[in-house]
Amino acid sequence: MIITVVGIGLIGGSMAITLKENGFAKTIIGVDTNSENIDKAFRRRLIDETASLYDAIDKSDLIILSTPVDVIVDLLPKILDRVDQQIVMDVGSTKVGLLNAVADHKKRENFIATHPMAGTEYSGPEAAIPGLFDGKCSVICAKEESSQKAVKYAEELYTSMNMKLVYLNAKEHDVHSAYVSHISHISSFALALTVLEKEQDENRIFELASGGFGSTVRLAKSSPDMWVPIFRQNRDNVLDVLDEHINTLSKFRSLLIKKDFESFYKLIQKSNDISRILK
Repeated sequence: MIITVVGIGLIGGSMAITLKENGFAKTIIGVDTNSENIDKAFRRRLIDETASLYDAIDKSDLIILSTPVDVIVDLLPKILDRVDQQIVMDVGSTKVGLLNAVADHKKRENFIATHPMAGTEYSGPEAAIPGLFDGKCSVICAKEESSQKAVKYAEELYTSMNMKLVYLNAKEHDVHSAYVSHISHISSFALALTVLEKEQDENRIFELASGGFGSTVRLAKSSPDMWVPIFRQNRDNVLDVLDEHINTLSKFRSLLIKKDFESFYKLIQKSNDISRILK
């Protein structure tokens, strides 16, 4: 199979590595507006060749869109205008706006919306790694709106990457992504800003930061080019969960002011129940 990956960053590059190594793809064509990304992808052998977007589409069996979600929303209708039998798949972190953008497109069934739930805090083709998706979950959205061929391509692709499949509609996907992914990033960005504001001695941050702080603030290294579009696309759901998060922080603050450490203890104890889900 000839696969074009549009956007050779962490996710697109890691998919290219994996799909070439496991034999699912015979040839990977890389498309990226950043020429440095293409150069790095060639040096790391993430891609076999490059081409203009429309030339790549014409050569391919499958086109994977792995750009920031705002770019996907803009590109997808244009790509569907071009395709014939080719299947188009996205790997973006939001879905409602994207699916609305192509709801009435005459080639809508050529598109399958997906979201492999994997990643790191790093970005760019230099961040691409083999095994990134191993054992992780991939969401396939609104599969009833896609052709059987498109669904088959997506299912076989993610199965070849040793991923577990979950099926959701677009609204469910965006709500749950806000709860388990998007709020984590906002919390990490906020914590990093708090520490940078309060602790002026950078050496002390480096010297005293424990593993707990490092793991909690790790996501603050994530690219704003990727995350601002996600927050823009999923604004309402993120606001909902952010309000709840702020309310919970206020509870902790209030208990500290009151020196009510018994209730503080109970809140922490209640939070420990997450270990039942995330073992």
